[in-house]
Amino acid sequence: MVPAYNEAATIVGVVQALHEHAPQFDVLVVDDGSTDDTSRLARGAGARVVRPAFNLGIGGAVQTGFVFARDGGYDLMVQVDGDGQHDPGELGKLLEAMEPGTDMICGSRFLVKGEYLAPVSRRAGIHIFAWLLSRFVGQQVTDPTSGFRLYNSRAIRLFADDYPHDYPEVEAVLMLHHHRLRMREVPVRMFQRGGGSSSITSGKSAYYMIKVLLALFVALARKRPVVEPGDQAPVAAG
Repeated sequence: MVPAYNEAATIVGVVQALHEHAPQFDVLVVDDGSTDDTSRLARGAGARVVRPAFNLGIGGAVQTGFVFARDGGYDLMVQVDGDGQHDPGELGKLLEAMEPGTDMICGSRFLVKGEYLAPVSRRAGIHIFAWLLSRFVGQQVTDPTSGFRLYNSRAIRLFADDYPHDYPEVEAVLMLHHHRLRMREVPVRMFQRGGGSSSITSGKSAYYMIKVLLALFVALARKRPVVEPGDQAPVAAG
């Protein structure tokens, strides 16, 4: 599942690389209201394309993928960014780490040698989120903003019903913990964005940090159903 917004410069390469390295997977591009040729190019490269009626934001686009996977009866779903930052050749590492009792595998750029080249303000924010989440969930979390993730059917069902909609990756880790599902990180290499522009510019980094921190503390106070290990993720009422 590839959430994409104006990724015409990179989407063909991403889809082709996924077909090459993960031929057992269907490729779905969720085109979140792009104004360029993202949808046409993705279809031409062999991907299925879902295009919501209006721009949902990253959380809504990703949740669209979860709903598609749940309703389609898929056992696994991989989330890959459409900007070329993630290496589909590393997908095998996520698949190897998916064992019984583990519900989400996250690719971490900070578990490989060398520092990921991102703006200092953004790296600082990621490390703050990682420090807080590690203490909230009781295990080491190094890359909570990574969008390179593998989910099993329990995680698919959970996030199809309830998924953060603004800057979702950080809060999703906390949601998983609240529902007593388990995650694990594996080291993966990541590249710089291959085209387009990030929604988090240097000028928005402080705003982003404050908003995500508030979301984390609100999520901690939010009452959620508790499921025992082995149970299915709960289905939202209504």
